[in-house]
Amino acid sequence: MADYQKMYYILCQSVSKALDELPQTQWNEPARKQLQDALEQAEELYIQTTED
Repeated sequence: MADYQKMYYILCQSVSKALDELPQTQWNEPARKQLQDALEQAEELYIQTTED
């Protein structure tokens, strides 16, 4: 069976590190927003599904 907790952890850690390293410039802002939104959505989904 797939270890979704481990996959979630790896992916979210990578996205978080990428956001930390991606300079905050007007050119990067759309990419930063997209990554941040995806990270928040994944976190919310993870929380919702682990509470069940």
